[in-house]
Order: sequence, then structure tokens, then C-alpha cells
Amino acid sequence: MKTNSTNFQEVSRFTLMKSNDLLRQWLPNGKVVGNEYVALNPTRHDKKLGSFRINMLTGKWADFATGDKGGDLISLYAYLFDCGQLQAAKRIFSNIKG
Repeated sequence: MKTNSTNFQEVSRFTLMKSNDLLRQWLPNGKVVGNEYVALNPTRHDKKLGSFRINMLTGKWADFATGDKGGDLISLYAYLFDCGQLQAAKRIFSNIKG
């Protein structure tokens, strides 16, 4: 995969098109509430749904309990799987092609 912004945009567009499936895969204990996916945050000791939300139309996400947030699903993947943005985009891209 090339590392220019066009490919980030391509991966970002794909993640939005497949947000429901991807979020269920990445955060299997979540649920859809309107345009948001609400899940437990696996990066902390989270026991109750509500504070960790992902907008399925824009990709913006936030954990309102910790202040962690991001602007797209690539940054969410990087956050969840403890990797950089480039590595996250490459992993998502390889799953697209795989």
C-alpha cells in the first residue's frame, strides 16, 4: 500500500461504508444506538455501556470518561490495537484486499 493521503482517504471511506461490520468485529459487545455504535472500551476497565461512542456516519469517536477521541475509524483502530495510524491503515487495507 502506498502511504500517501489518497490511500488514507480510500481506507477511511471504506471503513465508513463498512462501519457496522467493522465495529462489530473490533468491539463485539457493542450495540447500535441511532447513528452511533456504543461499546465498552477495551483499553480500560469499562463495565457499563454509554461513555465510549463511535459515530457510524463520520467515524468520529470518543470515550467521554477519559477524554480519548479521534476523527476517523483508522484512528479508532490504532487506539484499540495500540499501533500507529500508518500501521492501522495498512492492516485495514490488507483486510480489504484479503
